[in-house]
Amino acid sequence: MKNHKLKKYISLILAFAMLFSLPSFADAEETAAAPAASDATVASADGDAAAPAIAEDTPETEETPVQPSVEADPNEAVTDLQAQLYANKGNEYPIVLVHGLFGWGNTEVAHLNYWGGTDSLQKMLNRAGYTVYTPTIGPVASNWDRACELYAYLVGGTVDYGAAHSAKNGHARYGRSFPGVLPQLNDPDSTLKIHLVGHSMGGETIRMLAQILENGDPDEITATTDGSISPLFAGTSRHWIESITTLCTPHDGSQYDTKKEKIEPLVHQFVGALAAATGANINEENLGLDFKLDQWGLERQPGENYESYFTRVMSSNIWTKHITDLSIYDLDTDGAAVLNDYAKAQSDIYYFSVACSDTYASPIFPHYHKPYPNMNPMMVKSSTYMGKFVNYAYGHINITPDWWENDGIVSVHSAIYPDSVFTTVPDAVNKSYGTAADGTMVFKDGTQKGVWNYIEKIPYTDHINMVGQKQNKAKLQGKFYELAAMLGSIPA
Repeated sequence: MKNHKLKKYISLILAFAMLFSLPSFADAEETAAAPAASDATVASADGDAAAPAIAEDTPETEETPVQPSVEADPNEAVTDLQAQLYANKGNEYPIVLVHGLFGWGNTEVAHLNYWGGTDSLQKMLNRAGYTVYTPTIGPVASNWDRACELYAYLVGGTVDYGAAHSAKNGHARYGRSFPGVLPQLNDPDSTLKIHLVGHSMGGETIRMLAQILENGDPDEITATTDGSISPLFAGTSRHWIESITTLCTPHDGSQYDTKKEKIEPLVHQFVGALAAATGANINEENLGLDFKLDQWGLERQPGENYESYFTRVMSSNIWTKHITDLSIYDLDTDGAAVLNDYAKAQSDIYYFSVACSDTYASPIFPHYHKPYPNMNPMMVKSSTYMGKFVNYAYGHINITPDWWENDGIVSVHSAIYPDSVFTTVPDAVNKSYGTAADGTMVFKDGTQKGVWNYIEKIPYTDHINMVGQKQNKAKLQGKFYELAAMLGSIPA
């Protein structure tokens, strides 16, 4: 922890961890943010401008930002959508939900669902007739390593990070082994495909998987001459990805740069936040946090308590010696541009994106973006920073005012599609894809493969609440039902 990059990294991952563990803090804020009348006002965090609280159906303007509505009964949204689920069914391909930075698949962390918070979106969608998987992969690893783990989770076998990649970055070539939830994907005679849905960094990971799976990697092909190359890197696998959908994904990176923090108090805050969220005693038996850094020799030892494990991981020299093979590199704006140059949209895959926004433009020039009062308090600092940050430095990705609108962690600009590149041209994009006339997600005639189709921006929703769903549960659960129905309606 001797340089700024390391401290930035540790602070960022801990912030993400605490964000996921603080849904209970939103209760009081949600009540306070509920509009009483159209001319009511809510004081801003810095006191220089107020956010008027007006009805949700009033047109949004820069001068009159809209407040979130009161949450409806989640069962009503589910019931209303059930009749539509199979109306336009065109395929029965499984849906794979891929978590983001410091995330998990099911309820490993304090019995909370990454996908749904206190409810399980996986179980809800399964009951509706969809086959849904929620893998757990490296929460802080690079997108390359995470893609390799996701591949092994799907088809089975021992994770192969690649001979060239492992030698270059100084970690073991092989990782954990998986039984494989869909081994038939690698059967050349199979017609099975999957829909990949990624939240946050998960969206970058599934883009990386698609790139390697469909094209192989020339460095791995050159470096592996003994016949041990994984089918993932050979470029000879059957193409089994039907669609990729990204939710709040920092395709162009995140411009948030946190202050330097000490580790010990953040560890205790994190554990305390988990306890507050679950109302339970949190200890090493039920904390369940696994960094999954086996390739770096950082497995949790039998009988090792969590704090000892965490300290050992964080004090490792991997953070200073191998920074380009960890998530912070891919999530930086310049690192994301490098990823965008490598992982391109594939011509046989449908691409969709969804952004979230929880800020409003101040009516006072220069119209910095400020977080709404409903935003998780752990994201207010990052949101405020992002809402006014610019960077025009030569040789770096330029951050302009159109990046200011954000969800607390990711700007709307970054969530639309991979726009920032250094050496290639950006992927093609249709920013006007949109929703149906009634505002629901729908697969449209003429949708092109290999093109990013920007569906919508979900307002008054911060980065974590999109999946944690403490606020506006009915609306956000409904969005996942809509997405599942849209993906299921794609012609087989």
